[in-house]
Amino acid sequence: MTTILDPLTVGRHRLPSRVVFGPIATNLADGRALSKRHVAFYRERAAGGCGLIVTEQASVHDSDWPYERCPDAEQAGPGWRAVAEACAPFGTVVVAGLSHAGGQSTSAFSQRELWAPSDEPDVNTREVPKIMEQDDIDAVVAGFATAARRAVDCGLAGVEVNAGQFSLVRQFLSGLTNRRDDRYGEDRSLLARQVLVAVRRAVGPDRLVGLRLSCDELAPWAGITPESAADLAPQLAGEIDYLTVVRGGIFSVAETRPTGHHEPGFNLELAGRIRATLDPGVAVFAQGSIVSVAMADEGLARGWFDGAEMTRAQLADAALVASARRSEPARPCVLCNQLCNVRDNRNPIISCIADPRCGHETTDPREPAAAPVAVDPTSRPVDRPDVVVIGGGPAGLEAARVAGRRGLAVRLVEAGPTVGGMARTVAAGPGHHRLADLVAWLEADAGRHGVDIRCNETMTAEDVARLDGRVILATGGTAGPRTFSVDADAVIVDAAAVLAAAAAGSLEDVVAGEQVAIWDPIGGPAAVAVAELVAAVRPKVALITPDAIAGTMLSLTGDLAGANVRLQQAGVTIEKYQRLRHAGPTTIETEHVFTGARSTLAADVVIDASARYPNDQLWERTGRSLPRVGDAVAPRTVAEAIREGRAAALALDGQPIEARAGTERNGVET
Repeated sequence: MTTILDPLTVGRHRLPSRVVFGPIATNLADGRALSKRHVAFYRERAAGGCGLIVTEQASVHDSDWPYERCPDAEQAGPGWRAVAEACAPFGTVVVAGLSHAGGQSTSAFSQRELWAPSDEPDVNTREVPKIMEQDDIDAVVAGFATAARRAVDCGLAGVEVNAGQFSLVRQFLSGLTNRRDDRYGEDRSLLARQVLVAVRRAVGPDRLVGLRLSCDELAPWAGITPESAADLAPQLAGEIDYLTVVRGGIFSVAETRPTGHHEPGFNLELAGRIRATLDPGVAVFAQGSIVSVAMADEGLARGWFDGAEMTRAQLADAALVASARRSEPARPCVLCNQLCNVRDNRNPIISCIADPRCGHETTDPREPAAAPVAVDPTSRPVDRPDVVVIGGGPAGLEAARVAGRRGLAVRLVEAGPTVGGMARTVAAGPGHHRLADLVAWLEADAGRHGVDIRCNETMTAEDVARLDGRVILATGGTAGPRTFSVDADAVIVDAAAVLAAAAAGSLEDVVAGEQVAIWDPIGGPAAVAVAELVAAVRPKVALITPDAIAGTMLSLTGDLAGANVRLQQAGVTIEKYQRLRHAGPTTIETEHVFTGARSTLAADVVIDASARYPNDQLWERTGRSLPRVGDAVAPRTVAEAIREGRAAALALDGQPIEARAGTERNGVET
């Protein structure tokens, strides 16, 4: 049976595996040129066994500058050449992503008008574009051809034309954005065909031409639908070697690459529908939260596609293919979009919460190769491990895991019954269940490298003082002081306790009231998840936020609109522009953030979703000399916790205790 790990011939090129790394935006560019960081980023995925890499989409014309560090095809040549040379030793085929964002671009950087088929304003920027004239259309077609020629001249195997999300070509194909009355309106596929013909002529028959095509804009009243895409794909297939099936349009940007609130593999059957319309000589690649080799293999077995774009999965684990070939579990993608969605005003560099080295390959140290464990840690006396990590959240697990990989004898001590910390707790919330997979992987990999994990154990400052090994404090966080006054008989519950109760099946016991208020000064995913959970068991739930919209920070992950739709569907009331000032037994008092006006709401339970504070008592009692990581330092994300845990483990001197000559243990010279 064919598997996703098997080779695939596309056009005249042989891919070493059927796993594709798609043209994800990275913000790694140096200005608008591909940088050394790009080269290291792609090389890592090639070394991990990826079959086809599509580089970050480059603008083919100077009318397009969709985000500040978006590559420009005119400046991309040296970077393309360097990427091709870096990936060549691994057999990975590399093609250039080419695009023009059209009306989904911005004038913020180019300081010129946007180009689009019609003057339909983008739903996000509200910027009204210029209706393209024939000279403009001709210039874009020529821009695609020139960029394609440059890419292959620089050693790339070919190019991929974007007619998916953020694409002028898709905008011409769609009735949502193309209201022209000329030949480009009468035949909406005309521009796409002109671009593909020009690109094929530019690169010749021996190079790859791929097409990234939105086959469902999720707007059936005028957009591209699966039915129309099934008719369209064969019309465009004459000049291409492969087609990648995606979904989404101007009204559904987040649906192209959604969070964990959508089930993985949502596009598999759509890919199969398109596959059935095309000649077998055109390869079809599926896209859409495909995060496991098993899922990709199942789609292959059904004949739905020839390969799978597993981009986020390879952010989480660059060696995804190599790990699968060794029958080792890959570090899982949790579909959170927290660090891999870089199109926001912070201009962040792409990364991943599961592997924060992603995107920082030129600056962050590589994880050490697994070394033999010097001594079985379970056979050591309690005071004799090389390293003791106190706390089993993500930071502690990563510190212990990496120290174990270095061959040190590691003991991890966790006060609770299980490891995972807040990551395991948050996994009880809707859409976040895959965090439990990350915790499980960290725990299992630590075990594979000899870490002795002991739960339901606590350590005092005196215990730490007796240790002759090294100690890393990963003691996590705890509920902080209330920012509102509280009556003695008011019922206040921390958000973490609600999530833990949901995981344990005791939510109704913990949230016993009928009218529940949730205070969310952060605007993050935790309060939204709590509101969704509680609304399923209690009739009246109000979310109190100082912002203009609930879950405002979810704009960074693409889940803002989705979260507010889910809250509305669940019947949650959103109290906007309000701060919680006082909680009583049956009512709360809020204050408007601008006017200061006070309001009273009925609530017999208040859930506090405020930031947690460091649990640093052990650090204080041990003289503040020990390294701290994760929430023990400050409220941290999972990514920050893992990064700090890894750094602490790498900062340890590399010798096991028994190999350190000239030191004392329990008063005896060794």
